[in-house]
Amino acid sequence: MRWEALFDDLERQFTQELRAAADEEVLDLAEAEQAQVTLADRLRARRGQAVSLRLTDGSDVHGTVLDAAVQWLLVADTGRRVLVPVSAVAAARNLGHAAPESPVVERRLRLTHVLRALAREEAAVVVRTTAGDHRGRITRVAADHVELDTGAGSVALALGHVLAVLTP
Repeated sequence: MRWEALFDDLERQFTQELRAAADEEVLDLAEAEQAQVTLADRLRARRGQAVSLRLTDGSDVHGTVLDAAVQWLLVADTGRRVLVPVSAVAAARNLGHAAPESPVVERRLRLTHVLRALAREEAAVVVRTTAGDHRGRITRVAADHVELDTGAGSVALALGHVLAVLTP
């Protein structure tokens, strides 16, 4: 009788240790997965939903996320469209979980691709930068800057300082 009780006790201890190890492994895996989530992933998950963003210059963009990729998102803000580089987002309110991994094509769709499309359309834009707003039409998109025809000449704007591109 004593042997059976001893074996039962040992089996319970072993089962508890297995459960504890499994629980710890699940926590480790969950933490590792969370560590891979980017702000862009969480912003992409807001497609079709409202978002409130604070940009690095302290200005705000509020509206519905129309489209999003790894480097940018397009927000409908009071009748206009606002293209926001993810790198210009300092804070975002009320984000949910992350979107699933984006398809390869979406991961390759850079901010410069969208800016080139605006240049082809000859769309009137306001480019908000850390150095102020610039109105005009995009005439050239290079690797690290965009050229804007302001009507009074052209200005080259460093992409690293672009906070938002607004279209009517």
